[in-house]
Amino acid sequence: MAHLKSAIKRAERSEELAKMNKAYKTKVKRAIKDALGSLTAESTKSAISVIDKAGTKGFIHKNAARRQKSRVARKANAAQAAKSQA
Repeated sequence: MAHLKSAIKRAERSEELAKMNKAYKTKVKRAIKDALGSLTAESTKSAISVIDKAGTKGFIHKNAARRQKSRVARKANAAQAAKSQA
């Protein structure tokens, strides 16, 4: 257990940040799952927005955000192409 006041504050802040990181990562995963489940333009747009915010704020790495956005967009585009051909 920390004894110094600054060490105690850092430990508390570390716990707060860990909770925030977990919450945001869960939010991103949920948005991706919803977007891939329905593959509508609205769900894709909202998922990309959530991923962008997470990447900008540093909850996930910028390149990871770009990769996830690309995957969601690619699958949504493929689904729309399949609908238009059918």
